[in-house]
Amino acid sequence: MITRLLQLPDDESFFLFGARGVGKTTLLKNLPYFSNAIYINLLKPEEENRFARQPSELASIVHSMPSHARHVIIDEVQKLPKLLDVVHDLIETTHIKFIMTGSSARKLKHGGANLLAGRAFVYHLHPFSYLEIKNEFNLPHALQFGLLPKAVDYQTTEKKQLYLEAYTNTYLKEEIWAEQFIRELDPFRRFLEVAAQANGKIINFSNIAKDVGVSDKNIQKYFSILEDTLLGFFLEAFQHSFRKRLSKSPKFYFFDPGVVRALTAQLSLPLVESTSQYGDVFEHFIILQCKYLADYYHREYRFSYLKTKDDAEIDLVVERPGLPLLFIEIKSTTSIQSSHLKNLKNLSHDFGACEAVCFSRDTYSKQIDGIKIFPWQVGIETYFAL
Repeated sequence: MITRLLQLPDDESFFLFGARGVGKTTLLKNLPYFSNAIYINLLKPEEENRFARQPSELASIVHSMPSHARHVIIDEVQKLPKLLDVVHDLIETTHIKFIMTGSSARKLKHGGANLLAGRAFVYHLHPFSYLEIKNEFNLPHALQFGLLPKAVDYQTTEKKQLYLEAYTNTYLKEEIWAEQFIRELDPFRRFLEVAAQANGKIINFSNIAKDVGVSDKNIQKYFSILEDTLLGFFLEAFQHSFRKRLSKSPKFYFFDPGVVRALTAQLSLPLVESTSQYGDVFEHFIILQCKYLADYYHREYRFSYLKTKDDAEIDLVVERPGLPLLFIEIKSTTSIQSSHLKNLKNLSHDFGACEAVCFSRDTYSKQIDGIKIFPWQVGIETYFAL
C-alpha cells in the first residue's frame, strides 16, 4: 500500500471526506485499530436498509462492544444523515470514537444533518500527491491519466483508460442522478462535458447555460453539485481594495486531470509538449498539488487567481497568515526566460510586499529579475510540504 500523507488521529472522532475512488476506505482499513473496530459500510444495500429502518440499532451495537474496542467506522455516512443524531448522543455518553467517511456533503448540508457541532474533526482525502508515489511517479502518466489510486495502480494504458471511462460514465453521471441530485440526466451529462472543456478557465454561467440548453440557475446548481460531491472546486478571483480593474469571476477546476480528459474524450490522444493544451493540463496538475498538500499541511492557506481587465494574469495567489502574499506563475517550459515572467514581475511590483515565484519544468533553481524560479517539485515542497 502507498503511504498517504494525511495523518488521522486515533483518539478523536472525525469525518473523512473525499470524492469516490480517492482511497478513503483503503486508508481506514490500514489504520492500526481497524481490526478491533466496528465497520459499517452504507454502500451495501442491506446495511443501508438495516440502519434506515432502525437507526437506534447503532446504539445497541455500541453498548455491546467489548472493552478493548474503541472505534466505530461508518462508510459513506451521507447515505443516512439521520444516523448522525445517534452518533451525536453516543459521542456524548460513551468513550467510543466515531470515524465517518463521505463522498458527498450535499445531503448533509441540504438535509439539515447533525454535523456534531465540533465534536468531530473534519479531514479531506484527495487523489495521490506525487510525494506519496515517490520514485514511482511519472509526470506524463499523471497528466494523461491523473492520480486516482486505481488509475495509478493499473499497469497498462488500456486499463487506465477503461477505468477512467467507467468512473465518469458510472459515478459522475448515473450515480449522481440516482442520488436524486438532479431530475434529468441528459442535460447534466452535457454539462459535465462543457464544464470539463472549461476546466481552469473563467466561468461564464450564461455561456455554459446556452451550450447545455438549460437556465443559468440550473448551471449554478450543477456546479454546486460538483462542489458538494467533492469533484471540483471554484478558484475565486483575488480581491484587493485598490485594484478596481481586477476580474471578479471564478475559475472552476475538477479534482483530477484524468477525469477531465475522460469527460472530454481525450484519454487516447497524446499530450504534446510545448502546446497550449499541455500547458493547461500542467497548470491544472500543479494547482491541484499545491492545494491538496496545503490541505494536509497548511489548512489555513487561501487560494485565488489574479487577472486584470488587460488580461495580465497570475495563476495562483496564496494568502498565508503571518507571511507575505505568495504569487505563483506556472510554466510548462523546460527553460524559463525573462519574457515568461513579465506579468508576474509587473503585478507583484504593483502589490508591494509579496513573494513572487515561478514553478516550471526547468531542471535548475535560479533567479531572474528578482523572481525565484523553481523546478516544480522543489517549489511545491518548499512552500506547501514543510
